[in-house]
Amino acid sequence: MDDMARKPLPTLRLRRLAAELRSLRSAASLSREAVEERTGITGTTLYRLETAKVRPQRRTLNSLLDLYNVTDAKAREDLHALSRKSGDPEWLQSYQSELTEQYMTYIAFEQEAREVRNFESLFVPGLLQTEAYATAVIAGVLPTATPEEVANRVRVRLQRQRLLEQQEPLRLWAVVDEAAFRRTVGGSAVMADQLRTLAERAALPHVSVQVIPFNAGAHPGMPGSFSVLSFADSADPDIVYTDSMSGDLFTDSPPAVRRHMLTFAHLQSVAVSPADSIQLLNRLVDELE
Repeated sequence: MDDMARKPLPTLRLRRLAAELRSLRSAASLSREAVEERTGITGTTLYRLETAKVRPQRRTLNSLLDLYNVTDAKAREDLHALSRKSGDPEWLQSYQSELTEQYMTYIAFEQEAREVRNFESLFVPGLLQTEAYATAVIAGVLPTATPEEVANRVRVRLQRQRLLEQQEPLRLWAVVDEAAFRRTVGGSAVMADQLRTLAERAALPHVSVQVIPFNAGAHPGMPGSFSVLSFADSADPDIVYTDSMSGDLFTDSPPAVRRHMLTFAHLQSVAVSPADSIQLLNRLVDELE
């Protein structure tokens, strides 16, 4: 059965469906080999379904639910609904040819997150960037990108920011090294506007920004930036995302999540308070102007 015609992003709903399929197979005391013998679904396909690598076709899902003796109509429809809704965010689909799979996966998870804890050492957090700053920083980081590619990436970044403007906004807690604000990206005017806008957004009730000043010395965030995404349903584990020159990395391993959460707590403790951070940002604006 061909479930791999198009590889979907591992969205939260797809992960939840995969977990349900693993649980149902375990409850039925069936190995993957036994499922293949009784349904014709290959072990490779079943593995990919159970690890959120692919989304099942309707007939495949029905075959599994029949085998696992899921007879309750509502339970079956709930699982089919998870499958139908597990696709990529619609607005993101038009950018698939330009964005890496890892970055698109991060955006898909971010769309479903309740809270993001983000530490940045060299950049203003993407969810808080102005259009001019985003344009300058993307062009600088990707020197071979065409103007059109830069513009498309900026549009994606601005679209992501709508999460902070919706009726139930994303909760964002950002801790940023002062170095990110001292680097004059795009020129003094662009940077001053970025810092002014950042101070305004940091005053929103669902946004917190803390700055780690230079005089704090060495701190546990110096090895690199990271984000921890948390979700409304406690059944959905937190996800850690790190971005580096070697590639992006996702993990929901409990030890890794605990380590990054502890690191974030340490960073909060060495940073100045949100109120003092806003004052620091305003002072930096004055210096630039």
